[in-house]
Amino acid sequence: MEDKIKYEMEFVIQASPAMLYNYISTPSGISEWYADNVNSRGEFFTFIWEGSEEKAKLITKKNKERIKFQWMEDEDTDYYFELRIQVDEITKDVSLMITDFAEEDEVAEGKLLWDNMIGELKQILGSK
Repeated sequence: MEDKIKYEMEFVIQASPAMLYNYISTPSGISEWYADNVNSRGEFFTFIWEGSEEKAKLITKKNKERIKFQWMEDEDTDYYFELRIQVDEITKDVSLMITDFAEEDEVAEGKLLWDNMIGELKQILGSK
């Protein structure tokens, strides 16, 4: 298995941190924009897309701030994906910070995927 590269992205989102957190931390919220369906049993989440499914383990969850998952196939590695809400102290702008890992030749594709999914999330939230 090739080594994966860590990459980060920032998306400014016009929504309250509390509302945004709901969309990144609950199965019903996540399934609105990230996957067709999401089920959770305790710390294990199953993400379903058009018939295929991937399981992930919830590693960290901090109310109104961040959620971090690790795909089961990445177990025993340092790879994860995290969604973190950041509020600018001065402007009060809300950003969603994404941290993810991909193999070198898949980073651009990964970023494009996040772009599309966050675009979907912004639409649901009524954010520009």
